Amino acid sequence: MSIDIDKNGISAHTETEPVLHIEGLSVDFITDHGWTRVVDEIDLSTPAGSIVGVVGESGSGKTVTSLAAMGLLPAATSRVTGSIRVAGRELVGLTDRELADVRGTEVSMIFQEPRRSLDPAFSVGSQIAEVVRRHDRVGRKAAWARAVEMLDAVGIDNAAIRARAYPHEFSGGMCQRVMLAIAMVCKPKLLIADEPTTALDVTVQSQMLDLMREVQQQFDVSILFITHDLGVVAQMCDSVNVMYAGQVIESASVRDLFLSPQHPYTQGLLDAIPDHRDRSAPLKAIPGAVPAPWDWSQSCRFAPRCPHTRPECESGTIPLASNASSESVRAVRCVRANDLLLEGITG
Repeated sequence: MSIDIDKNGISAHTETEPVLHIEGLSVDFITDHGWTRVVDEIDLSTPAGSIVGVVGESGSGKTVTSLAAMGLLPAATSRVTGSIRVAGRELVGLTDRELADVRGTEVSMIFQEPRRSLDPAFSVGSQIAEVVRRHDRVGRKAAWARAVEMLDAVGIDNAAIRARAYPHEFSGGMCQRVMLAIAMVCKPKLLIADEPTTALDVTVQSQMLDLMREVQQQFDVSILFITHDLGVVAQMCDSVNVMYAGQVIESASVRDLFLSPQHPYTQGLLDAIPDHRDRSAPLKAIPGAVPAPWDWSQSCRFAPRCPHTRPECESGTIPLASNASSESVRAVRCVRANDLLLEGITG
């Protein structure tokens, strides 16, 4: 039985196919240690019209999961198994040409550093128009008109003039708007946003998040939002998956996650958020670091850093299991989740 996430938490079944449905996704890379698993049996869904967050420290597998969903991992050095369905279409096993047809029309992606994704040798308008011509087979004039229209839609003033400018003539925030225009010009059903605001200052970050909300509503697109910032999750997302060491360790609605975290790692992430009401309060941190993939435990991978570890935490594989809270049903990968709730340590 698969676990599907919606705005009210997690349910065992949904009648409508999610826009993105990942089931049993594993990714292995060739390393000095041989074939090494970096994403391990991931299940997650993005329902139509929703924004689903994926959060965790660096090295947790967030970006690799998103690149696998886009079919952007190098075939020579990676292996992808499991199922990735976008709008009901299975992507695992498609040829490069078939994947190229899907990207832009069914699923698009924006990245953390937009300047690295834009070609400095071409104007921003021509780069947007190229996407239109590739997928919609229209003429140059029509494609250019669509590009200008899309630049205007993402809030770039004097779009007809700025379309002829080059990436180096734009600020980082404007480049991210251009990337959003490229991603959305063919109206995909799913947008994957991989840390899209990390390289931006606070003011521009807020503007970008507001713009993404507007785009999500205007184009009725579902968003998979990858981030390490729980503040952004609270502002943007309907539900969230917390990842650690290649696994989803907790899934819940955003409201439930912030009010009642059920995994000690989630609690640690929330405790690490600075308290702006008390600037004298000491900053909290989770001791240790995310283990390297070749050092992953076969039981609880957070156990070496967890202050609540017991022998049963290291006695075997721990599944992502449904766990009831006062509000809804969610999923957590912790054998002591109910005990910790009763003791008032989490939640």
